[in-house]
Amino acid sequence: MRIGLYPGTFDPVTLGHIDIIRRATQLVDKLVIGVAINRDKGPLFSLEDRVAMLEAECAELRAQTGVEIIAHPFENLLIDCARDVGASIIIRGLRAVADFEYEFQMVGMNRRLDDSIETVFLMAEAEHQAIASKLVKEIARLGGDVSQFVTPAVNDALADRFPKA
Repeated sequence: MRIGLYPGTFDPVTLGHIDIIRRATQLVDKLVIGVAINRDKGPLFSLEDRVAMLEAECAELRAQTGVEIIAHPFENLLIDCARDVGASIIIRGLRAVADFEYEFQMVGMNRRLDDSIETVFLMAEAEHQAIASKLVKEIARLGGDVSQFVTPAVNDALADRFPKA
């Protein structure tokens, strides 16, 4: 069984994340979505909320693809999380060249820590390349419409956090 790990903070999950998840299901038999706890980032949504959002957003994909998709919180090294869940590949989404520079360094370090785990990059589809959770939160906080960047359920969750005056 080929197990993939797609890590991130998913604060909140965006259509870009869902696109990568959908495409990753074509590469693996089981996809673990590693939900980083990362207290330094000060997430808007609690860990429990982020896991619940991912589980809900992936329900239809599970049914369509037959691939087991689970959300798995983690706070340790990415490579240790990959070992913990039995992943042979780490899946990373790329939006722009700036993402690649950071990811390139991370891959090098992860390969030094465990060269049996490969990293696979998936480019975001063109319509999702500009979407970043940080920007989505900022737009929502300032009263903007984020419905083109997130699903209706996530849009509602953001509206609950940032009620319009």
